[in-house]
Amino acid sequence: MCASVKYSSRGPALIPRMKTKHRIYYITLFSVVLLGLIATGMFQFWPHSIESTAEWSLDRRSVHDAPLVRLPLSSPIPERGDLSCRMHTCFDVYRCGYNPKNRIKVYIYPLQRFVDEVGVPISSTGLSREYNDLLSAISDSDFYTDDVNRACLLIPSIDVLNQNSLRIRETAQALAMLPRWDKGVNHLLFNMLPGGPPDYNTALDVPRDRALLAGGGFSTWTYRQGYDVSIPVYSPLSAEVDLPERQPGPRRYFILSSQTAIHREYRVELERLKEENGEALLLLDKCSNLSQGMASARKRCYKGQVYDYPQILQESSFCVVLRGARLGQATLSDVLQAGCVPVIMADSYILPFSEVLDWKRASVVIPEEKLPEMYTILKSIPHRQVEEMQRQARWFWEAYFRSMKTIGLTTLQIINDRIYPYAARTYEQWNNPPVVKWSSVNNPLFLPLIPPRSPGFTAVVLTYDRIESLFRVITEISKVPSLAKLLVVWNNQNKSPPEESLWPKVAVPLKVVRTKENKLSNRFFPFDEIETEAVLAIDDDIIMLTSDELQFGYEVWREFPDRLVGYPGRLHLWDHEMGKWKYESEWTNEVSMVLTGAAFYHKYFNYLYTYKMPGDIKNWVDAHMNCEDIAMNFLVANITGKAPIKVTPRKKFKCPECTAIDGLSLDQTHMVERSECINKFASVFGTMPLKVVEHRADPVLYKDDFPEKLKSFPNIGSL
Repeated sequence: MCASVKYSSRGPALIPRMKTKHRIYYITLFSVVLLGLIATGMFQFWPHSIESTAEWSLDRRSVHDAPLVRLPLSSPIPERGDLSCRMHTCFDVYRCGYNPKNRIKVYIYPLQRFVDEVGVPISSTGLSREYNDLLSAISDSDFYTDDVNRACLLIPSIDVLNQNSLRIRETAQALAMLPRWDKGVNHLLFNMLPGGPPDYNTALDVPRDRALLAGGGFSTWTYRQGYDVSIPVYSPLSAEVDLPERQPGPRRYFILSSQTAIHREYRVELERLKEENGEALLLLDKCSNLSQGMASARKRCYKGQVYDYPQILQESSFCVVLRGARLGQATLSDVLQAGCVPVIMADSYILPFSEVLDWKRASVVIPEEKLPEMYTILKSIPHRQVEEMQRQARWFWEAYFRSMKTIGLTTLQIINDRIYPYAARTYEQWNNPPVVKWSSVNNPLFLPLIPPRSPGFTAVVLTYDRIESLFRVITEISKVPSLAKLLVVWNNQNKSPPEESLWPKVAVPLKVVRTKENKLSNRFFPFDEIETEAVLAIDDDIIMLTSDELQFGYEVWREFPDRLVGYPGRLHLWDHEMGKWKYESEWTNEVSMVLTGAAFYHKYFNYLYTYKMPGDIKNWVDAHMNCEDIAMNFLVANITGKAPIKVTPRKKFKCPECTAIDGLSLDQTHMVERSECINKFASVFGTMPLKVVEHRADPVLYKDDFPEKLKSFPNIGSL
């Protein structure tokens, strides 16, 4: 008891002494920990990067100021390169992540000077002007980030554009030493001159693991489709020579060959073609009689006559681009700049940016063995098509070949489209030049490329006084499962519509709208009663379409809500004898219009037709009581830049009970006026927006010998 009291009496006396003795120690320790936590938080969240650099440009940072990195002889070497690599196997898309702008972020490694153990650089030229321009353009773009942790794509500052200047082994070791290399995953290399003598490989010989390669000379054997990017070989003349754009049309020469280092067999064959066709073909070669001080790269000669290069290219309709020691040739860029149609003869060559560019619109590709037939092949191309190709060739150069900047940013955009396919550029955006790609030529509906959520469609039936056929049309349309509403536009001011009790009994709302004037444009008025996005415009005599055909047409429209989707197809042709456009209603496989006597479209186009139709087209249609369907085709094609879609094989749309006095389209002057309409509308629009396609959408299995119950649309009409 006493011991207990004594112990407890000592306890209280010890506690205050301990606090006093260690108070400073605990306060100091707590402060250090707190400051450490604050510093760690600032380091984590403050914008920075361990490997970040200032804005990438040699204007601000000289190569000589870059840190020196020695490569030990035993440094690891990457693997040769995996030919089986694809975006889903060798590319880590999870590094890219989601961002509202759907744009990848690209990081450029800091500039370093790599040398071997004895101090010899890995490249004989260091950093070329072209590669500096490329990296500077990327650093100035929206793709660039200086935070390596945010980067989707990483680009080394090691210049491998020209393999001739590289030490292969040491360059590969330098790549492997990059801090984020990781077997080349998500790394991009740019190379324009691959291979070397004697075999001249068509891809960069530097071992590169899984890195993507933007290469300028791919063949079908070395190109990893959907992974690598085929780029052009940049021509330095693009920066040195300003060639003003020349209007498309006939030129002084029909074919011109300007390459100086082509194989002897090709040269002999070209000389034979020259003998056969005379002045139509100009065969140039390097000059041997130039005075001192004259730049030989900018001169070409033929029998002692000197021509300025590349200016002479503008004097020919077609320019030959033959393979040399390498498949990729800078001549292709020069030819495009001149607005000359390239005739490409390089078997297995992967054309630049062919993943997105339609080269059929700007070039002629001929197998090498067909060189003797080149003149005959080119002569078979219509003059109008040649002019379009000349225009397209020049635009390809301006948009994608003009500079290292355009080449680099186009490459990144292609990779960006792979990673964010739902936000990718369309075929039209890649291939349509500004003269036809107006600011409004894209999806005018501002809708994602998925089926709309609004259920069903509204059928708008234009009628005058054909009561019997009108009722038959209503009865047939009412059988379509997706029909949401029927709207009858009564265009007869002298006669009242039938009484309500006489109309067919249908399961959907039926509304009759009486117009104040008899105008064909009334069928495209944006009536408040149209609540669905989809509209079916149909005449009161189209009684032959089945419910399956109509339902299938609606299903196709849901996939292409910015198109006209219809059944009767028509074509416009250029009449060379008359020098004007001609309307064609014969049975052809080509289609440039679908008649709105039976067609689906988005109700947005009703507003455009009624309130935004150019010029006096709408009044002209109402005055002539004709061509409202052609006007709608012009309007939609001009806004979207796309062709209509014809569905189902049926081509006959005549009303079996109708007589000549029943319909407008049976009048003798009807076809003549239709041709006049096309020429009138083309004049008002200032261009010909209609697109000719050879395409038709049919249901799967509709012609196959399968039980009807296995077919989604069994009742599809024949021709």
